[in-house]
Amino acid sequence: MSNKTAHTLNDLIAIARDGKEFYEEAAQKVDDTELRTLFARMATTKAQIVNELSSAVQAAGGKPEDSGTFVGSMQHMYGKIRAALGDKEYGYVAELEESEDRLLEAFDHVSRDADTPPAARDIVVRLMPEVRACHDVMRSRKLSMKNAR
Repeated sequence: MSNKTAHTLNDLIAIARDGKEFYEEAAQKVDDTELRTLFARMATTKAQIVNELSSAVQAAGGKPEDSGTFVGSMQHMYGKIRAALGDKEYGYVAELEESEDRLLEAFDHVSRDADTPPAARDIVVRLMPEVRACHDVMRSRKLSMKNAR
């Protein structure tokens, strides 16, 4: 694997780490037991994605990203404010769905980018079904909560 592969995967690690941390926080803040369980499960899934991507970066001789992104921090903060000012559960679900959009878009971009090294693309394509499934769960939850309002 090349430095470009490590760099590409580290970008995805940072975005997935944003989601993991946001889910962990949300799981502690919501009152709904079902949502708390869902958020904890999603955090675990994000941790697994981070671990797999990190292993690939290490195998390439690189150093895995150990923090999130500025955009993720801002989204996390906005989610906390939104939850504090309105329907807490819906606020977290809506912002977490946005986080899922961001991760899915990043994975889609890497998988389709002609400049993505084959080793990075292989890992991304292998993890894509899991990323898409998480996105779809949160999108469905957001829509059902929005329609119930």
